[in-house]
Parts: sequence; C-alpha cells; structure tokens
Amino acid sequence: MDTIFKGDISTKSGRRNAWLDALFVDHAILRIWWTNFAIVAPGRLYRSNHPTPGNLAAFTRKTGLKSLINLRGQAKNGSDALSRDAAARLGLDFYDMALESRGAPQKDRIFRLAEIYRTMRAPGLIHCKSGADRAGLAAGLFVLIDGGTVKEAMRQLSFRYGHIKQAKTGILDMFFASYARDGEGKKPFLDWVREDYDEAALRAAFKANSIAGFINDKILSRE
Repeated sequence: MDTIFKGDISTKSGRRNAWLDALFVDHAILRIWWTNFAIVAPGRLYRSNHPTPGNLAAFTRKTGLKSLINLRGQAKNGSDALSRDAAARLGLDFYDMALESRGAPQKDRIFRLAEIYRTMRAPGLIHCKSGADRAGLAAGLFVLIDGGTVKEAMRQLSFRYGHIKQAKTGILDMFFASYARDGEGKKPFLDWVREDYDEAALRAAFKANSIAGFINDKILSRE
C-alpha cells in the first residue's frame, strides 16, 4: 500500500486522513523526533529527510529558510500534501524536483536542479523521504556545481545519513567517481555532464550487492 490519502486537507477529516497516511504509511512517525538535518552550505543550502510540518517550521526558524525543494516529486500522499501546505503557510517557495535513487542521474534533471540552485531564494532545504540517497545526490551536485571537489561531494553520500553504497543506490557514488576519473581537473562539472557523461554506460557498469539491496529496499522500505 503506497497511500490511503484521499487528496484533500481542507477539512478536519481530510487533514486527519493525511496525517494517518503520513505517519503510518509513509513512516513519518519515525521522522517526528529524528531527522538527519544537516548543513550543505551555511546560509545557502540544507538537507534532511521529509520534514513534518512541525520540523519544517523549526528548520525555518533556525535557518531562515526561503525555499523548499522536494526531491520526491509529486508523491500525492499525506506527507506531500502536509508539507506543501506547511511551506505555503511559512511563505516558502516550493519546487518539485524529482530525482532517482537507484538509477543513473539524468542529464536533464541535473541541469534543471542546477537552474533551481541558481535562481532560488536562499537558503533552501532539499529533502527526499529518508534524506539519505536523493538528498545526498542533490547535495553533492550542489557542491560540484559550486566548484567543490568530488571528495567533498561524496561526503554527502554517507552512512551518517543512511546511505548504503553497496545497494542499488551505490550507482550515485559511481556517478561521482566517474567525474573524478574522467573530468575533475579537466573541465567544469556541468560541462562534463553535457559533453561526456554517458547514462547508459553508467547503468551497464554498475552492479549492486543483492543482500544490501534487500536491506535497503525491503527492510528499510526506501524509495
């Protein structure tokens, strides 16, 4: 079951339904008291798992957030509806920027995210569901677009945030490693993505550990 949300939070019963879906279907009950909120670039970009409305308000008070970037895309579940509503109430600009956690990063999405980073009101917060994989990719992309090193970018894909590189999500590590091998020090990151990066070759070259994949996908219920 992906959602029990009925698509309306304008009534008390609709909002209650959204909370039930968020807490017990989308596992937000685990995210009320624990977040992996972290700084990517002070005063410019932060990252976390999918914030509850209360946590989003707390992050906004703490950092002065102006933008919220949703890396899950339009999930159409309770968590999604509640965070859109909370962002509007807090005066945050809201961006849908869906990324994959188990596929080769897509060129068009990298460039779209780069444009969001360039034009958004800062500081921004990026989030996916767990804050481990897509948030790590988006944070690492920010580091490289901003002129940082691959070593710095790959720190964003860390077990500290819940990232398991031996699972299918390890293709994200391999993406950064490909730039380190073929492009770093030779051309700017976005030029390498545009001119040299081969999504199909990356997919063909990557092999995940099946046990790690089972833990990540089935036990931890990652998207």
